[in-house]
Amino acid sequence: MSHASRRTALRALVREAGLDALLVTDLVNVRYLTGFTGSNAALLLHADGDARTRFGTDGRYLTQSAAEVPDLVPVIERATARALIGRAAALDVAALGFESDAVTVEEHRALVDAAEGVTLERAPGLVQQLRVVKDDTEIDALRRACAIADAALADLIAAGGIREGRTERDVALDLEERMRRLGAQAPAFESIVAAGANSAIPHHSPTGAQLRRGDLVKLDFGALVDGYHSDMTRTFVLGPPADWQRELYDLVARSQAAGRAAVLPGTQVSDVDKASRSVIADAGRGEQFLHGLGHGVGLQIHEAPALSASGRGALAEGMAVTVEPGVYLEGRGGVRIEDTLVVLAGAAEPITLTTRELVEL
Repeated sequence: MSHASRRTALRALVREAGLDALLVTDLVNVRYLTGFTGSNAALLLHADGDARTRFGTDGRYLTQSAAEVPDLVPVIERATARALIGRAAALDVAALGFESDAVTVEEHRALVDAAEGVTLERAPGLVQQLRVVKDDTEIDALRRACAIADAALADLIAAGGIREGRTERDVALDLEERMRRLGAQAPAFESIVAAGANSAIPHHSPTGAQLRRGDLVKLDFGALVDGYHSDMTRTFVLGPPADWQRELYDLVARSQAAGRAAVLPGTQVSDVDKASRSVIADAGRGEQFLHGLGHGVGLQIHEAPALSASGRGALAEGMAVTVEPGVYLEGRGGVRIEDTLVVLAGAAEPITLTTRELVEL
C-alpha cells in the first residue's frame, strides 16, 4: 500500500466523522500518511482528495520534504500547523478535525487562534484505526527488523558476549552495536539487560552490575528498520540452571506457548491475555505476572491493540503484536519470553525466531 492509498483510506473515516478535513500533527501519523521523517511537520488531509491536501514543514526540510513527499503541495512555515489552518477556509474546509489526543493545551489554544472561519472538532484516533492493521510494506519492515535482532543476538552469543564478569551495560552496548552493524538505524528502544536479582525487575535499565555464574540473564531488545520496531525477550542462565530456575522457565515457556496459540483473527485481546495468564495463575504464581501480555508494534514500540485483561477489541489479520508473559521473584530473579508475531488467517506467525528453549551459557 502506498502513502497515497493510506490517505485515501483515511478519507473514508474523515467523511464518516462528518468532517471536511483532518489536521494531522502527530509526527508518527504524518510519517505513516506521507513518508516524511523530519522533526517538524503537519498534514491537512482534505476529504475531497490530494489536490486540496496540504503538507507542511519548515525551511530546514525543504530538500528532504521534496524527496520524501513529492506528491503533495507543500507549505513551508515554521509554525506548520497554524499555517495549514490558516489556509483551510480557502480550501473550502468548514469542519476541521484535529488530533485532540496528540496536542497540548497550549498547542490547542494556538490552533483555535489560527482557525478563522473554520470550526475545530476533536477527532482522536482516526489514523490509529488504520495503523493497527499492517500492510505488506509494513510487515516486510517488521520482518527485517526482527531478523536483524535475531542475528545480532546470535552473533553476541557466538562471540561469548554474555559471560561472567561482563556488566549489564557492556552487554547492552555490545548488542546494540551489533544491530547497527547489521543494518538497524538504531535500537528500537533502550535495551534491557538484567542479571541475577535484577532480572526480577520487568523494566530494568542496564547498570554496572556484573554477570555472575548461576545468574538468570534477561535481554529485552529490538532493532529499528525503516521506522519499524522489533521486540523480543530471551532469558538465559549462566551455567547449569538450579531447579527453581528451570521450573520457572518451563512455566513461562508454557504460558507463552498458550498465548501464541491464542493469537488468531477474531479472538478478543482479553482472551489472549487470559489464555496465557491462566497457565501462570494455575501454578499459583499469578501475582508474580506483573504486566499485560503484550501490545501492538509498528512505527511505535507500543501501539494498539493492548493484549491485557482490560484490553478491548478483537485481533484481525495483519496485526502485529507481542506475546511476553513473565514471572518475577523479587530478590531472586525472573523470566520473560517474548516474540513479535503477525496475525494470519489461520495462525499467528512468530517473526522473532531465536530459540525459546532454555539456553545455558
